[in-house]
Amino acid sequence: MNSPMIRLYMVLALVVMVVCGCDKQTAPGPAAPAAPMARAGVDAKQEMQAGAALFKQYCSPCHPDGGNVSNPERTLHGSSLRSNHISRAEDIIRIMRHPISRMIRFDESTISDKDARTIAEYVLKAF
Repeated sequence: MNSPMIRLYMVLALVVMVVCGCDKQTAPGPAAPAAPMARAGVDAKQEMQAGAALFKQYCSPCHPDGGNVSNPERTLHGSSLRSNHISRAEDIIRIMRHPISRMIRFDESTISDKDARTIAEYVLKAF
């Protein structure tokens, strides 16, 4: 007869411990000094991957591998961009919004400002 009672008390004690243990939240401890740097590296990698995906979706048909199918002299490679006074993300975004030559226009309803910046940063770093 003691065995079923002991089991009942043990089950009740276990339930009480689980309920009480799940009731309290503890604040996270301080992060290790290396964590922010590691996170920045992960964020930068994710940002480059996002930029590559957006570039592939919107830009690569006319700019394969950073080239330019309509004007091979105006590529997205660093030296070509610099020779055309394009050195900042804002310069690329301005051209996306108000293109010159035969480039199609990418307004805010087509590519959000955030995605446009992601593409521009990718172009500056990748080519």
